Amino acid sequence: MNCQHTIHHSAGHRGWNNGNPPLLRIAPGETVEFHTQDAADGQLSPTSTADALSTLDFARVNPVVGPVYVDGAQPGDALKVTLLSFAPSGWGWTGNIPGFGLLADQFTAPHLHHWHYDRAGIEPALYGPGGRVPLKPMCGTIGVAPAEPGLHSIVPPRRVGGNMDIRDIAAGTELYLPVEVAGALLSLGDAHAAQGDGEICGTAIETACTIAARIELVKDARLTLPRFTTPGPVSRHLDAKGYEVTTGISPDLMQAARDAVAAMVDLLAARHGMNPIDAYLLCSVCADLRISEIVDVPSWLVSFYFPRVVFD
Repeated sequence: MNCQHTIHHSAGHRGWNNGNPPLLRIAPGETVEFHTQDAADGQLSPTSTADALSTLDFARVNPVVGPVYVDGAQPGDALKVTLLSFAPSGWGWTGNIPGFGLLADQFTAPHLHHWHYDRAGIEPALYGPGGRVPLKPMCGTIGVAPAEPGLHSIVPPRRVGGNMDIRDIAAGTELYLPVEVAGALLSLGDAHAAQGDGEICGTAIETACTIAARIELVKDARLTLPRFTTPGPVSRHLDAKGYEVTTGISPDLMQAARDAVAAMVDLLAARHGMNPIDAYLLCSVCADLRISEIVDVPSWLVSFYFPRVVFD
């Protein structure tokens, strides 16, 4: 779409810092087109092998484009960021990075899958023998500068946003971020062509993408954490055939999540003749972890929903 401003992926940073100089200054209500790089910052290409995952420079991981200074934004206000459109590149990757992911102790070797998908998002992305993953481009990392001075890691989410990896921060979503410094200093990146809730292996369909957003200002919002509004149903692209669901039950939510995911990996591997590592990566891009019950002491229940449309 036509935006009033554009920032390219070469204009960005890899850590939250309220000392980062703004690359663009806008008035509330203006639109910006962000040209983002993939989460590996271009270190992987369509010809890369799994060995490249073992030599990634993690100082370059999760680059974001920005920051954008919003006139009039002051601590106590909130930015309202409406994600208008996503134009992903047509190529992406999903990888098992040793030491990273929910089942890192079970999958210790690097593994890389390349995706070549329909840029318009109309056709599902193909995966292995018969797998077809519906696409839903979204923004993994989006946030504003924290009040604390100095450099802060880009990797974990924080109260001002950051690497939240929320599947539904997609086209039409209105995201509200608490402002902690003058101008807010908004940055975003880490686009995914598709992701399941939980992003269980640590990566989704990582891809370069052009993201258009309208940036507005809500004065004296007194927001303490991010919140967002979706424009409609959030799983219509996956719901058509129902779901296979596995569960985990434990007094520890993390262990329950691990057990639910491991059971699904075993189910997909047995039913579809998949290598377990391929089933694990596939789950990361299209299956959803849900807390089904967190009140019946002493054990909590986590469910893992895999959309049947991928194989049906």
